[in-house]
Amino acid sequence: MYSHFSEAKKMRRKLLRISLLVIIALGAMTTFSFKKNQSLTYFDTGGMELFFTVPCADEVELLETPLNHDLFLGKTYVGFKQALGFKESRNNYKTINEYGYMGKYQFGKGTLNMIGIYNSSAFLNDTKLQEQAFDAYTSRNKWILRRDIDRYVGRYIDGVKVTESGILAAAHLAGAGNVKKYLRSGGAIGFSDAFGTSIRYYLKKFSGYDTSWVEADQQAKVL
Repeated sequence: MYSHFSEAKKMRRKLLRISLLVIIALGAMTTFSFKKNQSLTYFDTGGMELFFTVPCADEVELLETPLNHDLFLGKTYVGFKQALGFKESRNNYKTINEYGYMGKYQFGKGTLNMIGIYNSSAFLNDTKLQEQAFDAYTSRNKWILRRDIDRYVGRYIDGVKVTESGILAAAHLAGAGNVKKYLRSGGAIGFSDAFGTSIRYYLKKFSGYDTSWVEADQQAKVL
């Protein structure tokens, strides 16, 4: 019985050695050669499905679009500008809509001329200039609407609480004159832009931001 067990043990060892030799032989057959004359065609990826993409030149601009950090800006003046810019253009400084309104805040050429900007191309390519344009135009609107701000802030018109930031946002949308009419008529004389956006909507959406930083200036321009 012991002899039989010993023979079986020897057989298992023999089979194990044979298996190891086979594995070593297969490994030698499939091992990469790193000699200098190794053909690079071995590494050809033709016909393979590679699951990644590289942006083309036209798409790179999209990667440069700044992230929206409104969550951290809260109700500050910068938060007000970012929120309004996002509503107007998704904060895209270089966009022009179908009606010719340009940039992050969607300015028309007439408004730009009024605040001292006459080169549309330069305007579209200068983010700092666009921010200055918004500040100047908002200062003008605050001066035009200064009495209405004093009179109506804190009141409710058509179910919406009136705030200074809401008034200034509505003036950016509809012009200060139309906002005056809306407020003084108790909401009876409304206004909507070409996309159907109303003064009431802007009064509500941009309510409660701190726009005390904005100086009321009848002659505000971009220098």
